[in-house]
Amino acid sequence: MVGKDVPDDVHDGAEAARRARSLMRAARTAALSTTLAGEAGQAFVSLVAVASAADGGPLLLLSDLAEHSRNLKGDARLALLYDGTAGLADPLEGPRVSVLGRLAPAAPEARARFLARHPTAARYADFQDFHFHRVAIDRAHLVGGFGRIRWLSAKDLLIEAPAALVRAEGDILAHMNADHGDAVALYATKLLGRKAGPWRLTGLDAEGCDLADGLSCARLNFASPVRDGEGARMELVRLVRTAREL
Repeated sequence: MVGKDVPDDVHDGAEAARRARSLMRAARTAALSTTLAGEAGQAFVSLVAVASAADGGPLLLLSDLAEHSRNLKGDARLALLYDGTAGLADPLEGPRVSVLGRLAPAAPEARARFLARHPTAARYADFQDFHFHRVAIDRAHLVGGFGRIRWLSAKDLLIEAPAALVRAEGDILAHMNADHGDAVALYATKLLGRKAGPWRLTGLDAEGCDLADGLSCARLNFASPVRDGEGARMELVRLVRTAREL
Protein backbone atom coordinates (compact mmCIF):
# COMPACT_ATOMS: atom_id res chain seq x y z
CA MET A 1 0.00 0.00 0.00
CA VAL A 2 1.21 3.49 -0.76
CA GLY A 3 2.75 5.13 2.29
CA LYS A 4 2.51 1.97 4.39
CA ASP A 5 5.43 1.62 6.80
CA VAL A 6 6.87 -1.82 5.99
CA PRO A 7 9.82 -3.80 7.38
CA ASP A 8 13.17 -2.68 6.07
CA ASP A 9 16.88 -3.36 6.39
CA VAL A 10 18.00 -1.40 9.44
CA HIS A 11 21.59 -1.74 8.26
CA ASP A 12 20.75 0.98 5.71
CA GLY A 13 21.37 4.07 7.86
CA ALA A 14 19.04 6.48 6.06
CA GLU A 15 16.24 3.92 5.92
CA ALA A 16 16.73 2.99 9.56
CA ALA A 17 16.43 6.65 10.57
CA ARG A 18 13.28 7.07 8.47
CA ARG A 19 11.75 4.00 10.06
CA ALA A 20 12.58 5.23 13.55
CA ARG A 21 11.04 8.66 12.82
CA SER A 22 7.89 7.05 11.41
CA LEU A 23 7.53 4.89 14.51
CA MET A 24 7.98 7.91 16.79
CA ARG A 25 5.54 10.08 14.84
CA ALA A 26 2.87 7.36 14.85
CA ALA A 27 2.99 6.90 18.63
CA ARG A 28 0.46 8.34 21.09
CA THR A 29 2.43 7.35 24.17
CA ALA A 30 5.92 6.26 25.22
CA ALA A 31 7.57 4.85 28.32
CA LEU A 32 9.65 7.55 30.02
CA SER A 33 12.68 6.48 32.06
CA THR A 34 14.19 8.92 34.57
CA THR A 35 16.48 8.64 37.59
CA LEU A 36 14.52 8.56 40.85
CA ALA A 37 15.22 11.73 42.86
CA GLY A 38 17.37 11.09 45.90
CA GLU A 39 18.21 7.53 44.83
CA ALA A 40 21.22 7.76 42.54
CA GLY A 41 21.18 5.11 39.86
CA GLN A 42 17.61 3.93 40.52
CA ALA A 43 15.57 3.97 37.31
CA PHE A 44 11.92 5.05 37.36
CA VAL A 45 9.58 4.38 34.42
CA SER A 46 6.28 6.11 33.68
CA LEU A 47 3.85 6.44 30.77
CA VAL A 48 3.63 9.79 28.98
CA ALA A 49 1.75 11.19 25.99
CA VAL A 50 4.08 12.17 23.15
CA ALA A 51 4.03 14.28 20.01
CA SER A 52 6.73 15.25 17.54
CA ALA A 53 8.26 18.54 16.47
CA ALA A 54 8.52 19.29 12.77
CA ASP A 55 12.08 17.97 12.76
CA GLY A 56 11.05 14.72 14.47
CA GLY A 57 12.17 15.59 18.01
CA PRO A 58 9.94 14.35 20.86
CA LEU A 59 7.53 16.78 22.56
CA LEU A 60 6.13 16.28 26.07
CA LEU A 61 3.57 18.00 28.29
CA LEU A 62 4.52 17.36 31.91
CA SER A 63 3.16 18.42 35.28
CA ASP A 64 5.57 19.71 37.89
CA LEU A 65 3.69 17.53 40.38
CA ALA A 66 4.48 14.27 38.57
CA GLU A 67 7.19 11.99 39.96
CA HIS A 68 9.07 12.00 36.65
CA SER A 69 9.16 15.83 36.65
CA ARG A 70 10.69 15.85 40.12
CA ASN A 71 13.27 13.38 38.88
CA LEU A 72 14.11 15.47 35.83
CA LYS A 73 14.72 18.58 37.92
CA GLY A 74 17.55 16.72 39.60
CA ASP A 75 18.85 14.96 36.50
CA ALA A 76 17.63 16.07 33.08
CA ARG A 77 18.77 12.85 31.41
CA LEU A 78 16.00 10.57 30.18
CA ALA A 79 15.07 7.79 27.79
CA LEU A 80 11.85 7.26 25.85
CA LEU A 81 10.76 3.86 24.57
CA TYR A 82 8.44 3.92 21.55
CA ASP A 83 6.73 0.56 21.07
CA GLY A 84 5.49 -0.46 17.62
CA THR A 85 4.76 -4.10 18.47
CA ALA A 86 0.99 -3.93 19.11
CA GLY A 87 -1.00 -6.73 17.51
CA LEU A 88 1.95 -9.04 16.87
CA ALA A 89 1.86 -12.65 18.05
CA ASP A 90 5.50 -12.29 19.07
CA PRO A 91 6.18 -8.70 20.17
CA LEU A 92 9.94 -9.26 19.98
CA GLU A 93 9.61 -9.49 16.20
CA GLY A 94 8.19 -5.96 16.04
CA PRO A 95 9.88 -2.54 15.89
CA ARG A 96 10.73 -0.30 18.83
CA VAL A 97 13.07 2.59 19.35
CA SER A 98 14.69 3.94 22.52
CA VAL A 99 15.56 7.64 22.43
CA LEU A 100 18.22 8.91 24.83
CA GLY A 101 18.57 12.60 25.61
CA ARG A 102 17.83 15.44 27.99
CA LEU A 103 14.76 17.50 28.82
CA ALA A 104 14.91 20.95 27.19
CA PRO A 105 12.59 23.97 26.70
CA ALA A 106 10.11 23.62 23.86
CA ALA A 107 9.70 26.08 20.98
CA PRO A 108 6.43 28.10 20.87
CA GLU A 109 4.98 25.92 18.10
CA ALA A 110 5.19 22.86 20.37
CA ARG A 111 1.86 23.71 21.96
CA ALA A 112 -0.11 23.58 18.70
CA ARG A 113 1.60 20.39 17.58
CA PHE A 114 1.02 18.61 20.89
CA LEU A 115 -2.63 19.64 21.21
CA ALA A 116 -3.35 18.66 17.61
CA ARG A 117 -2.18 15.15 18.52
CA HIS A 118 -3.85 15.16 21.97
CA PRO A 119 -6.92 17.47 21.86
CA THR A 120 -8.13 16.44 25.32
CA ALA A 121 -4.90 17.82 26.81
CA ALA A 122 -6.30 21.31 26.16
CA ARG A 123 -8.35 20.84 29.35
CA TYR A 124 -5.24 21.08 31.53
CA ALA A 125 -2.41 22.41 29.31
CA ASP A 126 -2.81 25.91 30.75
CA PHE A 127 -2.74 24.83 34.38
CA GLN A 128 0.10 26.55 36.20
CA ASP A 129 1.97 23.31 36.92
CA PHE A 130 1.95 22.03 33.32
CA HIS A 131 4.71 22.86 30.83
CA PHE A 132 5.64 21.83 27.29
CA HIS A 133 9.10 20.35 26.82
CA ARG A 134 11.29 19.04 24.04
CA VAL A 135 13.73 16.17 24.27
CA ALA A 136 17.19 17.17 23.09
CA ILE A 137 18.25 13.88 21.49
CA ASP A 138 21.69 12.43 22.10
CA ARG A 139 21.19 9.15 20.25
CA ALA A 140 18.61 6.45 19.61
CA HIS A 141 18.58 2.66 19.51
CA LEU A 142 16.33 1.08 16.85
CA VAL A 143 15.31 -2.57 16.98
CA GLY A 144 13.48 -3.64 13.84
CA GLY A 145 13.06 -7.24 14.99
CA PHE A 146 15.39 -10.13 15.79
CA GLY A 147 18.95 -9.21 14.82
CA ARG A 148 17.91 -5.98 13.09
CA ILE A 149 19.46 -3.39 15.36
CA ARG A 150 21.13 -0.03 14.82
CA TRP A 151 22.29 2.96 16.86
CA LEU A 152 21.36 6.37 15.41
CA SER A 153 22.81 9.77 16.27
CA ALA A 154 20.69 12.89 16.66
CA LYS A 155 22.03 14.04 13.28
CA ASP A 156 20.85 10.77 11.75
CA LEU A 157 17.42 10.93 13.33
CA LEU A 158 16.34 14.55 12.96
CA ILE A 159 15.37 16.17 9.66
CA GLU A 160 15.24 19.72 8.38
CA ALA A 161 12.11 21.68 9.27
CA PRO A 162 11.74 24.32 6.51
CA ALA A 163 10.40 27.57 7.98
CA ALA A 164 7.93 28.03 5.11
CA LEU A 165 6.39 24.63 5.80
CA VAL A 166 6.21 25.22 9.56
CA ARG A 167 4.34 28.48 8.92
CA ALA A 168 1.89 26.80 6.53
CA GLU A 169 1.18 23.73 8.64
CA GLY A 170 -1.68 25.10 10.74
CA ASP A 171 -3.64 26.45 7.78
CA ILE A 172 -3.21 23.23 5.80
CA LEU A 173 -4.36 21.04 8.68
CA ALA A 174 -7.39 23.26 9.36
CA HIS A 175 -8.35 23.29 5.67
CA MET A 176 -7.96 19.53 5.17
CA ASN A 177 -9.86 18.62 8.33
CA ALA A 178 -12.69 21.11 7.75
CA ASP A 179 -13.14 20.79 3.99
CA HIS A 180 -11.53 17.52 2.89
CA GLY A 181 -12.38 14.98 5.54
CA ASP A 182 -13.15 12.48 2.78
CA ALA A 183 -9.57 12.74 1.52
CA VAL A 184 -8.18 12.26 5.04
CA ALA A 185 -10.36 9.16 5.44
CA LEU A 186 -8.98 7.76 2.18
CA TYR A 187 -5.43 8.31 3.37
CA ALA A 188 -6.16 6.21 6.45
CA THR A 189 -8.30 3.45 4.92
CA LYS A 190 -6.96 3.09 1.38
CA LEU A 191 -3.30 4.00 1.76
CA LEU A 192 -2.63 2.79 5.31
CA GLY A 193 -5.15 -0.03 5.59
CA ARG A 194 -6.77 1.34 8.76
CA LYS A 195 -10.40 0.89 9.76
CA ALA A 196 -12.89 3.64 8.97
CA GLY A 197 -13.26 6.26 11.68
CA PRO A 198 -13.18 9.99 12.46
CA TRP A 199 -9.70 10.42 11.02
CA ARG A 200 -8.09 13.85 10.96
CA LEU A 201 -4.67 15.22 10.14
CA THR A 202 -2.72 16.15 13.25
CA GLY A 203 0.70 17.07 11.87
CA LEU A 204 2.59 17.89 8.71
CA ASP A 205 6.33 17.90 8.08
CA ALA A 206 8.79 17.60 5.22
CA GLU A 207 8.54 13.80 5.09
CA GLY A 208 4.83 13.22 5.52
CA CYS A 209 1.74 13.71 7.66
CA ASP A 210 0.32 12.31 10.89
CA LEU A 211 -3.27 11.13 11.36
CA ALA A 212 -5.43 10.22 14.36
CA ASP A 213 -8.98 8.96 14.92
CA GLY A 214 -9.23 9.55 18.65
CA LEU A 215 -8.16 6.00 19.50
CA SER A 216 -5.02 5.46 17.44
CA CYS A 217 -2.49 7.33 15.34
CA ALA A 218 -0.95 6.63 11.96
CA ARG A 219 1.88 7.92 9.79
CA LEU A 220 1.69 8.53 6.04
CA ASN A 221 5.02 9.22 4.34
CA PHE A 222 5.32 11.35 1.22
CA ALA A 223 6.96 10.06 -1.96
CA SER A 224 9.63 12.75 -1.61
CA PRO A 225 10.30 15.61 0.85
CA VAL A 226 8.41 18.90 0.56
CA ARG A 227 9.68 22.32 1.60
CA ASP A 228 6.67 24.63 1.71
CA GLY A 229 2.89 24.80 1.81
CA GLU A 230 2.46 24.54 -1.94
CA GLY A 231 4.64 21.45 -2.11
CA ALA A 232 2.65 19.85 0.70
CA ARG A 233 -0.66 20.64 -0.97
CA MET A 234 0.52 19.11 -4.26
CA GLU A 235 1.61 15.94 -2.49
CA LEU A 236 -1.67 15.67 -0.57
CA VAL A 237 -3.58 15.99 -3.85
CA ARG A 238 -1.39 13.31 -5.45
CA LEU A 239 -1.99 10.97 -2.53
CA VAL A 240 -5.77 11.31 -2.65
CA ARG A 241 -5.75 10.63 -6.40
CA THR A 242 -3.70 7.50 -5.74
CA ALA A 243 -6.12 6.42 -3.01
CA ARG A 244 -9.14 6.84 -5.30
CA GLU A 245 -7.51 4.57 -7.89
CA LEU A 246 -7.15 1.68 -5.43
